[in-house]
Amino acid sequence: MFSFDRYSSHVGLGLLCVTLLTACGKDAPAPAQRPAPAVVMQTIVPQPLPADMGFVAQTESSQRVEITARVSGFLDAIHYTEGSAVKKGLLMFTIDPKPFQAQLDAMQGQLKMQQARLSTAEANYARIKPLAKLNAVSQSDLDNATGELNGSRAAVYAAEAAVEEAKLNLGYTRIYAPLDGQASQAMQRQGAYINAMSDDSKLTYIAALDPIWVSFSVSQNQEEHLRKLIVEKKIVMPTENKLEVELTLPGGQVFPHRGQIDFSDPSYDANTGTMLVRAVIPNPDRSLRPGMFVNVSILGAMRPDAIVIPQLAVMQGAKGHFVYVIKSDNTAEMHPVVVGDYVGDKNILIESGLQGGERVVIEGVSKVQPGKPVSISAAPAAQKS
Repeated sequence: MFSFDRYSSHVGLGLLCVTLLTACGKDAPAPAQRPAPAVVMQTIVPQPLPADMGFVAQTESSQRVEITARVSGFLDAIHYTEGSAVKKGLLMFTIDPKPFQAQLDAMQGQLKMQQARLSTAEANYARIKPLAKLNAVSQSDLDNATGELNGSRAAVYAAEAAVEEAKLNLGYTRIYAPLDGQASQAMQRQGAYINAMSDDSKLTYIAALDPIWVSFSVSQNQEEHLRKLIVEKKIVMPTENKLEVELTLPGGQVFPHRGQIDFSDPSYDANTGTMLVRAVIPNPDRSLRPGMFVNVSILGAMRPDAIVIPQLAVMQGAKGHFVYVIKSDNTAEMHPVVVGDYVGDKNILIESGLQGGERVVIEGVSKVQPGKPVSISAAPAAQKS
């Protein structure tokens, strides 16, 4: 007996197979082509740019003087406020002057005695000399009178020198500030015995704060690189090489007073390969103290034709840094570059690899494929740093 349900199943299965065979016999549709990535490009235009150089530096006193006792004795008084600013000529310490005053009195007594002997010798010589011409006295008497006179004169000179030495020693009992500056704490206390021939003779020190020195190190590589850029005229120095020095304090505040470089060591340190450079900075309010770490910027040099691009435009590859340059047919090409210092918060200096006129991808870099076309969504002018 014929079954309509079985017949319908066979017909449906046949139609399905025919449909599949027909579909397999036709070509599959081509996949949709990926659109060119949209990028933002910048046309490279060289521009003048300050060639500032930065270093980490440390401040130091422009003049530090150890206050030392020149004579031994008991410390009688401390006259200054420890840690305060002092002026040149301020009385700071007194060593007991009584022994030195007594010594001076004794030396002055010795001087008077020698002066009296000299007077007697001069009178004796004045009497004998004319008698010797008349042969009234022997030549020996004249020689003795002459010797006595010369000896008395020498004794007076020696006594005068002893008086001067005693005066100096008495004067050394009063110790004055030799310069304007900031005084440290006293290393000895009142009543202590000070031995001028030992380390106990150090009483304190004074550090001059205005002006103040700032010292930093320049490596041999840094100096050679700078010389090379100057020779290639990529950096132009100011007239007479007058470079200014600007300080940035640890909190990011720029110090209001600029200074000048006044010293560079003639040789490199054999251990570090660096050369010491020093700048002198006005410090009228004495806010800078010795031993502070600061950032130093050397201002005045210029890059006449600097090339600056956004940092995000620079990629890092296996062979170094590179950027994508858009060719005339709007395809991207990798260009190796040598990067320099950062410029501001977002830009970077290109030392070599770009000449000017190139169209560089500055946004959408991660989507670019070398040799593939790109879609330029914007083409702003060269961005100022």
